[in-house]
Amino acid sequence: MTNRRDFLRLSAIGLPLIAAGRAFGQKMPASRYTMPVVVSTWDSGIRANAAAWNVLKAKGRAIDAVEQAARSAEDEKSCCVGLEAFPDRDGYVTLDASIMDDKANCGSVAFIEHIKNPISVARKLMESGKHVFLAGDGALQFAVENGFKRMPNQLSDDAEKAWHEWLKKSEYKPVVNIENTKPKAGNGPSAPMTFDDGRFNHDTMGTIALDADGNLSGACTTSGMAFKTHGRVGDSPIIGAGLFVDNKVGAATSSGVGEEVIRICGTHTVIEMMRFGHTPEAACKEAIRRIVDRDPKAAKDIQVGFVAISKKGVVGAYAIQKGFTYSVTNEHVNKTLPSKSWFN
Repeated sequence: MTNRRDFLRLSAIGLPLIAAGRAFGQKMPASRYTMPVVVSTWDSGIRANAAAWNVLKAKGRAIDAVEQAARSAEDEKSCCVGLEAFPDRDGYVTLDASIMDDKANCGSVAFIEHIKNPISVARKLMESGKHVFLAGDGALQFAVENGFKRMPNQLSDDAEKAWHEWLKKSEYKPVVNIENTKPKAGNGPSAPMTFDDGRFNHDTMGTIALDADGNLSGACTTSGMAFKTHGRVGDSPIIGAGLFVDNKVGAATSSGVGEEVIRICGTHTVIEMMRFGHTPEAACKEAIRRIVDRDPKAAKDIQVGFVAISKKGVVGAYAIQKGFTYSVTNEHVNKTLPSKSWFN
């Protein structure tokens, strides 16, 4: 029978052997990536990652990388992000964005119009140190006062066409994972979600990164749900809902129906689960479970997805429905992966 003294002696012998095993080429978990690494929501996250990787591969900071990822999404012709996105029900494009660094500095803007890159306004606000969150005309005023150009509020051709089609019925019914449906001929790759029958959905570009120094940051940008009520704000600009970073634990972001993410403080929940030992995937699953448990029947008709990265570079994701994807880029990998889901 082993007594306490023998147990401690054997443990002292065993710990160096375990450490040696790690040092001599034990394989990392399949979901763990060498840093620097950047992760973004959806297939289109590959393009956002490319902008971030230009910063990370030069040993740049994670905060700079995620800002560039968000800017690249905002600059694209898209119905989800930026000034060419689908409008609200009154025909106005209003944008939301948030950013957070490794020291818990953060900035957010919501319900902002006329500004091409709201993510950079959010960062400017973060660096000003005065406030965390500005909305509406106040956010626009702050942007203009800090040198951001005020753009005309003019819908793109695709957005105007989709809006007029939606107005025929004016039904607010987002379709789960319609972003994975091939659009009708003639819309082209620059407008992947313009459908002749008025169907729609909207998805956030969320990006989280771990740089070469082991520091985490995240950014989130969106135009919100298409044809939303004027003034509606989702989870994307809310720290702890659409984005959260804790440099001792990890970073998380989300996409989907923002109201459901707000109700459970989604990304903060994910990070807290990771703090208590859950893997990123398990933590994301727990957040999804809380959404589903609140109203299982309603959950069958909506989509929410979370993606997270740990301080050690382990990446995981989980969604309500099949079809949510996330993109990972580092020195060795540049790929899009399917998320596991509650409903299969």
